[in-house]
Amino acid sequence: MNARSAMLCSVCLLVCLLVVSSGASAQAKGASLVARGKYLVTIGGCNDCHSPKVMTPMGPMNDTTRLLSGHPAQAKLPVLAKGLIAPDQWGAVTSGDFTAWVGPWGTSFTANLTPDQTTGLGSWTVDMFIKAIRTGKHMGEGRNILPPMPWPNFRQATNVDLKAIFAYLQSLPPVENAVPDPISPTGESIPTPHMKK
Repeated sequence: MNARSAMLCSVCLLVCLLVVSSGASAQAKGASLVARGKYLVTIGGCNDCHSPKVMTPMGPMNDTTRLLSGHPAQAKLPVLAKGLIAPDQWGAVTSGDFTAWVGPWGTSFTANLTPDQTTGLGSWTVDMFIKAIRTGKHMGEGRNILPPMPWPNFRQATNVDLKAIFAYLQSLPPVENAVPDPISPTGESIPTPHMKK
C-alpha cells in the first residue's frame, strides 16, 4: 500500500469513527436529557395532580398504568355544595385523586401529559411546551392554564430543564385520555384545542 492509499484509509477510518462516536454521543445525550426530565418531574410533584390514583390501604397511590395521563375522561365529579367556595369558606377543593380542582376560577382538570397524538402532548413541539410554561397559555397561545398548575413557578426553569421535562414526557407510553375542558365559574365549558393546527 502506498502512502497516498494509507492516508486515504486513515481518513476514511477517522470519519467512520467520528460518525459512530457522534451517534453514540447523541444517544447518550438524549438518554441523559430524559433522565434529567424524569428527575425534574419527580421532584416537581407532577404525578401528584397529573396521574390518576388507585386506592390502597395506604391511601391514594399513582396508577402506574396511567402515569401523567391527566384527569380520567370517564370520571364523574360529585356535586359541590353551593357556597362552599367563598372568601370566608374553602379556597378550593379537589377530587379524591387530585386530578380535578374547583375554585373561584371554576373547575380545572389536569392535562394529559403523555405523548398521545390526539389527547396528550404528542402533537406538541418542544417550543410550544416551553412557550406554554413561560406564558401560562395552553399550547403557548390558547386559553389560560388554570390553577392549581403552578406555571408561574415552573416558568423560572431554564430552557435546558424545560427541554429535559419535555423529552421525558415524550418518552412515556402514550395514554389515550381525552381530559374534559375546564368549566368556568358560571358553568360554561372553556374550549381547549388538543391538536396543533
